[in-house]
Amino acid sequence: MPATGDRITKRKDGLFQGMYTAQTPNGPKRKYVYGRKYKDVEKKLAEAMGDAAKGIYFDDENQTVSQYMERWLEDCAKGDLGHRAYHNYRLQIRRHISPAFATLKLSKLTAAHIQSLYAAKLRYGLKPSSVRYIHAVLHRALEQALRFNLIPFNPAGRVDPPKVRQEEITPLDAEQARTFLAAARGDRFEALCVLSVTVGLRMGEALGLRWSDIDFNTKTLRVSRQLQRVRDGGGLVFGEPKNASRRTVDLPQRAVEALRSHRKEQMEGQLRAGSEWQDQGLVFASNKGTPLDAQNIVNRHFKPLLKRAGLPSIRWHDLRHTYATLLLARGTHPTYVQKSLGHASVQLTLDRYSHWMPSMGRNTAEGIDEALG
Repeated sequence: MPATGDRITKRKDGLFQGMYTAQTPNGPKRKYVYGRKYKDVEKKLAEAMGDAAKGIYFDDENQTVSQYMERWLEDCAKGDLGHRAYHNYRLQIRRHISPAFATLKLSKLTAAHIQSLYAAKLRYGLKPSSVRYIHAVLHRALEQALRFNLIPFNPAGRVDPPKVRQEEITPLDAEQARTFLAAARGDRFEALCVLSVTVGLRMGEALGLRWSDIDFNTKTLRVSRQLQRVRDGGGLVFGEPKNASRRTVDLPQRAVEALRSHRKEQMEGQLRAGSEWQDQGLVFASNKGTPLDAQNIVNRHFKPLLKRAGLPSIRWHDLRHTYATLLLARGTHPTYVQKSLGHASVQLTLDRYSHWMPSMGRNTAEGIDEALG
């Protein structure tokens, strides 16, 4: 049972502190919980005392930040992360966080330590977006430590991660898009180009497609997974997209025709490959039926195609932007564009593409005139 001396006090820094006793293999130990409000600490203390009575405790007295991060990744985070996300989290921890705080105790980690880490990474040449990724991993891990009562507050929550300027998008205009599709006619990846411009699929989503995801009768396509390359030797991996990215989209006739033609060519290629064909049901596959590497497609097919067509050297992802901007410029409702792109919210779509939308001011003024006669 909890010791009778358990109590709540207010510290000099304004936090409330609750103390209780837990039985450990090395004998009884004093443990503490913290909070800004008395009632919060009261609740935490009751829960901690209940766990202590059941023999559940966390012995963090000499635990370093590095040790905690490794334990957190394997015991807490791994089950909620996809393969690629887990691999990336592990990279952030082992490449950036653990080396910086290898010997520092978790209980001694401060906001100043974390801010210094971010500053050092920026000086080293790391992009602000990469530093923000480090911050996201560290903040999530320390939030768990706070819930476990290992630390009184989350020091990462008191740090300002670097701001990331939104990258410029360079979509094709309608005439350029027509030129691009004309140049892609007859190309091995014509259908992939058509899907990117007319449906707005991400490259990974397109390369993850199976023929079973396409319904030619209803002219629809289901996005349910994506193909991604995991860094540092992780290889190509199929993974689940974010919830909002799971969607069914209507296919324009041009995309239906391109896919039908592509399917016919693939079946002919399968016959030529014979026993070497590894059937995985992929819409876009190598000459042996295996997954394709996106970077190879960009370097060996997409960039040369742009050059032949006399078009700017845009990124593949700008084809997705082309799809969105062409629709919005024609007055398509932003909510439809949001759903078709797989954005989590229409606000995200508006923030990204608002300056590509036609001005609504004149329509608003004329609309009120019409309404009032």
